[in-house]
Amino acid sequence: MSRLIELAFSRSRTVLLTLAFLLAAGLAAYQSIPKEAEPDVTVPIIYVAMTHDGISPEDAERLLVRPMETELQSIEGVKEMASTAAEGHASVQLEFMAGFDSKRALADVRERVDIAQSELPASTDEPSVHEINVALFPVLTIALSGPMPERGLIRIARDLKDRIEALSGVLEVDIGGDREALMEVIVDPAIMQTYGVDYGTLSELISSNNRLVAAGAIDPGAGRLVLKVPGVVETLDDMLSMPVKTPADRVVTFGDVASVRRAFK
Repeated sequence: MSRLIELAFSRSRTVLLTLAFLLAAGLAAYQSIPKEAEPDVTVPIIYVAMTHDGISPEDAERLLVRPMETELQSIEGVKEMASTAAEGHASVQLEFMAGFDSKRALADVRERVDIAQSELPASTDEPSVHEINVALFPVLTIALSGPMPERGLIRIARDLKDRIEALSGVLEVDIGGDREALMEVIVDPAIMQTYGVDYGTLSELISSNNRLVAAGAIDPGAGRLVLKVPGVVETLDDMLSMPVKTPADRVVTFGDVASVRRAFK
């Protein structure tokens, strides 16, 4: 080793020239290597989802997870397998070794799932196989929270969505947790029996009043205009003041036999 060091010192110009050449070659190679700002990284994870309405977590583990795990554990290249059982749902997640063939692995999983499906309960929905693709994940996630009603947070989220989508380079913005608003009708069977009203009458009443009724068209000469009579229920007062029954002495409204409140689906 000492002789090699002495030789390097004795030919210092040659060593420095070689070092400069290696640095220049490395810099040129770095500049020529293709680079991608957002590479599509393949994550070796495939999961199987199974749904069965009303099944308990214990039965989901026994009737859904175990038969599926028995078939999936024989797939080649599986590094780790994790399962989850919940009420009405179960899933099995497979993590494969690095460098796996995603197409072959997906085909093997689907083949094993088809075999295991015959061992699942008859009322279980058809299992679905999903491959995790990082390219489909959002690049940026923004969380909104605060001491205010849910409708207020949703209103702020929708305003932010419009502003963010207006930025250049933003493809799409999705809002998570935006539940669909609805009117919840709570009826009292005792009061309905007193007034002689049944559920079918109330359901038909809501359906017939919450629609647009076509009223023909008029043509004043400048163009044809289609007419529609709005019968859409827009507020709680519209629903509560709706007449249900008209006895001899009074009018029974919807608010007399039921209570209505705003809720979410």
